[in-house]
Amino acid sequence: MKGVAPFGGGRGPFIFTVLLEERIVVDLLTRELEAMVRNEAPAMEQKGEISPKVLEAIYKRGLFKLLVPRELGGHMLPLPEALRVFEGASRIDGSFGWLVTIGSGGGYFAASMEPEVCRELFSPREAVIAGSGYPAGEARRVNGGFRVSGRWKYISGCDYASIFTVNCVIRDEGGDGRIRSFILMPEQVKILRDWRAFGLKATGSHSIVVEEAFVPERMTFDIAEPYPVYEDPLFRYPFLPFALTSFAAVALGVAARFLEEARNLLEARREVWPSPRVEAGLQAVSRAAERLQGVASAFYRTVDDTWAIHKNRPLTEEETASVNRRSRETAQEALLLADAVFPHLGMAGIMEGEPANRAWRDLHTVCRHVLLSDWG
Repeated sequence: MKGVAPFGGGRGPFIFTVLLEERIVVDLLTRELEAMVRNEAPAMEQKGEISPKVLEAIYKRGLFKLLVPRELGGHMLPLPEALRVFEGASRIDGSFGWLVTIGSGGGYFAASMEPEVCRELFSPREAVIAGSGYPAGEARRVNGGFRVSGRWKYISGCDYASIFTVNCVIRDEGGDGRIRSFILMPEQVKILRDWRAFGLKATGSHSIVVEEAFVPERMTFDIAEPYPVYEDPLFRYPFLPFALTSFAAVALGVAARFLEEARNLLEARREVWPSPRVEAGLQAVSRAAERLQGVASAFYRTVDDTWAIHKNRPLTEEETASVNRRSRETAQEALLLADAVFPHLGMAGIMEGEPANRAWRDLHTVCRHVLLSDWG
């Protein structure tokens, strides 16, 4: 399978398509989808959730299955291609891109689950994982499995998730304190509607609570111990750079959307009231856009080069560190470029109804993720 029209290649009808081995072209991101999502975005932000229309479009294109094995109805894109789709989706809209990225990321766990469990959970058309990697729960061994309790924050996509995965500390009688991942079904989870962030409002990234839920042994897994069923290189790729590259791609897309909308706002102002300030703003946008393209090129060069190495042998610690560092630098540079342009927008820039304002808030929210903002 190979990319046919990666994001950023002109203004044709397709933003990103893939060509599967059977020579079937799958339209992942199209201009029609872009227009529809952007039209829905203001109402989604007000409601704090993705609209049924947009969710159906995601299911139809398999955007939650970009990294799911093809045997289970997924696209199983190589990571570098998936990242470009994440960027493209995020340029359409920040919340849309974040949800596509987080939903697709669940495919990473497919090889770690028992094969039969994996087939059961990932095969449905609407299959999508929401969850947390933070070990905010506790699990006690009982006959046949575990009893799980805990509270986890920032569970993006929890309103429509078909599967939840959470990390818990195992509290055996011996108190070994090991951490393991647990699979929960929606009926075992209580959603606390507490997502009150100023950006990515439509992601529904609420907290969840689980109280004494029984989880069979077969519904647990360890991502460090994948089953030898799916041979795709993704399932041998370290989790931290996988997460970091995904989030950096979102930051690139949202930053590009901000600059696009900043230009639109300033050009509209120039038509009504041309001034040196407006011209200075447009020049600042052009400089930032050029710099962002350079940042993106450096990011993908690092990703592509290390992915090629990874397919042949495990990455060294130094190579892994270079991916992680480049991802964090990419997100933070994208943020700095947006912040340099923002003052040029004047009062219009602070109005929440402006698309430029929404993109700026979304970008700040993305870049506050602990993995992107923690430089220690």
